[in-house]
Amino acid sequence: MTSPKVWFITGTSTGLGREVAEYALSKGDNVFATLRKPSMLEDLTAKYPSSRLVTFLLDVTDTPSITTAFNEALSHFNRIDIVLNNAGYYMVSEVEGMPHKAAREMFDVLLWGAENVMREAIRCFRDVNRPVGGWLLNLSSRTAIIPQPGTVHYASAKAALECLSEGYISELDPEWDIKITLIEPGLFRTSVVQNHVAEPVHPAYASNASLPTRKYRALYPDIEKTHFDGDPAKFAEVVYKLSRLDEPPVRLPLHRVALESARQKGESLLEAAEKWSSWSDDVYFHN
Repeated sequence: MTSPKVWFITGTSTGLGREVAEYALSKGDNVFATLRKPSMLEDLTAKYPSSRLVTFLLDVTDTPSITTAFNEALSHFNRIDIVLNNAGYYMVSEVEGMPHKAAREMFDVLLWGAENVMREAIRCFRDVNRPVGGWLLNLSSRTAIIPQPGTVHYASAKAALECLSEGYISELDPEWDIKITLIEPGLFRTSVVQNHVAEPVHPAYASNASLPTRKYRALYPDIEKTHFDGDPAKFAEVVYKLSRLDEPPVRLPLHRVALESARQKGESLLEAAEKWSSWSDDVYFHN
């Protein structure tokens, strides 16, 4: 039997974050659950004592509050073993129809908010935990691999998070025993679909219903029933299983759609490297 782990999870009010929190608690782990409306977890706080579950109001765009949240978690549980960087939302829009203000606000959550959580997690794993170490699980998306027309700004923020995560992996001292995994879920049925925000159709795309973004928009509001067949409870089980691995993957595409995206992207990169390799034959200084 392994000793209980302490989880720090952002975005636990609904969806995948809540599912992981619930499952981790059911398996005997302890959870520091952050969310914008702590009242959303009243059923869980009634079920579990504060020695097992702590809820904390957190908006990940408020950087000082992230530090406060980590310090509160450490004060309560003495260490943090696993951080699930999950808070987020998405918007539906043509790329050129996305208002810059709305795009920046989404990046503030999906990229900069997540990046600030990463910084605090690494500080905690390295400077506070004894023994040192910890595991950072960054929730990415299959759209970070191949963008979905209609949600490209969301995909772009997730792709930037992936690059940032790989950068951290390349720089961290192995002695710190910090692991980072990118979870790339496909179509899991959560309230994030119901709660999405849709911008009006860009005028240039309005007259042609056969364009990719128009086809994507046409799937709403029934897209959750027709396309999102991933079970969030089973997602939580997989994430818990992942948290027990000694040698975790850097990436975990999860769902048949995510797997297909990974295969397509890999094949595309290999094809480009092979087909155009000769163009790099004479681009160097000659000594």
